[in-house]
Amino acid sequence: MTAQALDILTLHDLRTYVYENICEHNELEPGIFQMTERQLTRGGKPCGVFFCLYGPRSVRLTAIWETDRNSLLFYDSAGERTSIMQLVQAPKLATP
Repeated sequence: MTAQALDILTLHDLRTYVYENICEHNELEPGIFQMTERQLTRGGKPCGVFFCLYGPRSVRLTAIWETDRNSLLFYDSAGERTSIMQLVQAPKLATP
């Protein structure tokens, strides 16, 4: 498992980074597979974003951005954590 620091300023840049990182790490062609996201809440307040890329043969690869720790956690198709990225700055997360 690796840990790195990232400087991502917008939610759009975060989405793009997560998508490209998952594709690269799993040798998937970018632009082919769909990725969804869901805002996570705790006590009615946003606390993160759950990203899920739907790969070939029903494979699901995921990442979670934790706003409390301002980190990105990447998981493989078995649900095991593969890497952690620390964000230098936190993008704005809209309140639902």
